[in-house]
Amino acid sequence: MTMTSKIPKTEAEWKKKLTLEQYRVLREKDTEKPFTGKYYKTSEPGVYKCAACGTKLFSSKSKFDSGTGWPSFSSPMPGSSVKTRPDDSSGVEKTEAVCAKCGSHLGHVFDDGPEPTGKRYCINSVALKLEKN
Repeated sequence: MTMTSKIPKTEAEWKKKLTLEQYRVLREKDTEKPFTGKYYKTSEPGVYKCAACGTKLFSSKSKFDSGTGWPSFSSPMPGSSVKTRPDDSSGVEKTEAVCAKCGSHLGHVFDDGPEPTGKRYCINSVALKLEKN
């Protein structure tokens, strides 16, 4: 499956750059198992970047424990680093979150997050890389 990308990489190039699990999630829109990801419990300060292209996506300041087993954020970094689009691939209407720069699948957005946004960006750990402060 090829995704539209602002980074001119072929899927073969993405396969070489990413681990098998990263490729499965970021490029093929899969989901890691809950409570297994590296960052679901992390509370260290820093910036979460896209594991595929390094774009800054989320600040640790917007991270919260949703109890779902995946890292959750109330909002992305300013500057629309995360795009959203409809996703009905599972037969249920959801909103997909993708990296605005490389088009990689990050996770999904739900309307059950904390104030002030009311949003929960439920993101796969494997899609992220934490740059600690």
